[in-house]
Amino acid sequence: MIIKNQKELEILREGGKRLAAVLAEAARNAGAGISTKELDALAANLILKSGGAPSFKGYKTRGAPHSYPGALCVSINEEVVHGLPSDREFRNGDIVGLDIGMWYENLCTDTALTILVGGGKNKLIEATKKSLEIGIAEVRAGAHIGDIGYATQNFLEGEGFGVVRELVGHGVGRAVHEDPEIPNFGKKGTGQELVEGMVIALEPMATDGSPKVKLSKDGWTWFTKDGSRSAHFEHTVVVTKDGAEVLTRI
Repeated sequence: MIIKNQKELEILREGGKRLAAVLAEAARNAGAGISTKELDALAANLILKSGGAPSFKGYKTRGAPHSYPGALCVSINEEVVHGLPSDREFRNGDIVGLDIGMWYENLCTDTALTILVGGGKNKLIEATKKSLEIGIAEVRAGAHIGDIGYATQNFLEGEGFGVVRELVGHGVGRAVHEDPEIPNFGKKGTGQELVEGMVIALEPMATDGSPKVKLSKDGWTWFTKDGSRSAHFEHTVVVTKDGAEVLTRI
């Protein structure tokens, strides 16, 4: 557990605000006929223009054959997270998850959203977005990690959606991934107690079928075993005495 000081929190606030603007602009450009590689290039350029550096590009994880090649993870339909930029083009009706991280003055924030290409309503997307807000509402000093997971899981499963178990939220700030892990399932009153000054990334991942997932041969992309579609939302938040301060909201 890493507690951030006030100077670090000030930097994270500014970095989170700038990253939120980058993600919003990337989402606006995710239209039919645009390739995931083109969108990644746009996101990388926007990060640099905002005074930051991509925190995902060059990131290494055990078991992956190579470091992550892009600034933006682009996951389409049955892809849950960490989709690699490629020549694949978006089509109207695609469910697209966009996950992005940025270093700003040596500290990083992390955020994600899911869109429906071409616009319109989608129950899975709307429920996953709401589940993030429900999880954030549980964050405060003295609460437990299990409180967040229970609230998120209870809502999503109540709406008829699967909750991914293998992939979780995490601490963030001085590194892309820090302790503790923040599952999107759990029991009230269990898990580590939250402490004022912790910075954590909450990121529910839901499916419209089985919650079981597997890792692609590319070593990065996670996708649903049954081919069902998925959605993913994420915010970086600070634990305060009375609740959560969201850093990656415009």
